[in-house]
Amino acid sequence: MNNIPSKIHSYNLYNDDLGGRFFGVGDECALPDFEQLVETLSGAGILGELDDPAPGHYSNQQMEIPFRVLDEEPISLMDTTKAVKLTMRGALQSLTSEGDTAFRPLKVVVRGKCATLKLGTLKAATAMSSSVTLNISYIKISLDGKELVELDKLNGIFKIDGKDVLQKVREMT
Repeated sequence: MNNIPSKIHSYNLYNDDLGGRFFGVGDECALPDFEQLVETLSGAGILGELDDPAPGHYSNQQMEIPFRVLDEEPISLMDTTKAVKLTMRGALQSLTSEGDTAFRPLKVVVRGKCATLKLGTLKAATAMSSSVTLNISYIKISLDGKELVELDKLNGIFKIDGKDVLQKVREMT
C-alpha cells in the first residue's frame, strides 16, 4: 500500500539537557539545509569544469528556533560552553491508496551552539517573536523508526538510509 505524504500534522520540541522538557516554541521551525562542499575539477581529461562533492562535508548548518515570548528557554540556550541537544517529534500525515488518513512518526535530533539570540518585539497583547539560531554540529532524521540521515561533523559520521558512508574513511585514518 502506497502512502502519499501530505503534511506535518503537529510537532513538539524537547530539550534533552533538561530531561526531555517540552519547549514552547512558535508555530513553525525551519530545519537546516544540507549544502554540499565541493571542489571544482578542471584540466586534462575533463571537458570544462566539474564540481566534485566531498561526502559528508557540508557548509555550516543553522537552525532558527522561534519562541512566542522571551523566557528562560531561549536564554538557557545561549551558554556556548556546552552543546544544546534538542529533539523534535512530529506526526507526518499521509493519504493511503484507499483514501484513508495515516500517520507516521518523524523525529529530528540536533546538537549545536547558539549563534544568535533575537530578543523580539514588545507590543501589548502579541507574541514577541523571539528566536535562537543554532550552529548545528549534529543532525539525525528518522521517519517511522527508519534512520534517513545522520551527520555528526565532530565525529566523522555520515549515514544515509542507515548506510555509514564514511566508515571506510574512518578505518583508514
